[in-house]
Amino acid sequence: MTNPPMDPNDPTGAQQPGGPFDQNRYPQGQPYPQDQPYPQDQYAQNPYAQNPYAQNPYQQGGYGAPTGGRPRPKVDMKRAVTLFFKNYAVFNGRASRSEYWWVCLFLVLVYLLWTIAFGVAGGFASMTASIDPYGASATSTSLGAGVVLLWVVGVLMGLAVLVPSLAITWRRLHDTDKSGGFYFLSWIPWVGGIILIILMAMPSVPAAWQRWDNGQLPAES
Repeated sequence: MTNPPMDPNDPTGAQQPGGPFDQNRYPQGQPYPQDQPYPQDQYAQNPYAQNPYAQNPYQQGGYGAPTGGRPRPKVDMKRAVTLFFKNYAVFNGRASRSEYWWVCLFLVLVYLLWTIAFGVAGGFASMTASIDPYGASATSTSLGAGVVLLWVVGVLMGLAVLVPSLAITWRRLHDTDKSGGFYFLSWIPWVGGIILIILMAMPSVPAAWQRWDNGQLPAES
């Protein structure tokens, strides 16, 4: 057989009739033959093509979203207080030790300032006079406007933090893999409060999320 003449512009013969780059080998618009080595749907059933991490509880929603399984973040006071009010009535999920104890410190400081302001306004003296109107130091049994205002503010603050305080206590107990119902141990006279403080100080249990991360979960940011 006589070989076709060598094309000076194609010395390898790749574009010659029948060559791998012959433009006329496959008519225009006709798909490649059945002997194509890699069918287009080769990876359609590949299990690795589907996101293998879609069911990973650490990956769902991205960082910052409420997710199950991921350890609760370690936070400073500002972020702890933000999450305290953001997760106002969320009893599901968990709360880290830093989330809980920074909030406790914040509330203690707030009520300490309130107590000082109440005393400076004469609230305690007015209350004493109301209780013992015949005392030597009693000058009036009526409360001043400032004292009444501070009293109302104190009551409103107590009501405002009642639900989130219970919620974060519930979540802190969950983080130690205990039911939130352990909170009621604090009602035991004399020793109940001590028991609850010990429970609140316990470290997180890594596997606790399997029992308590369900329903609406607390935000992380």
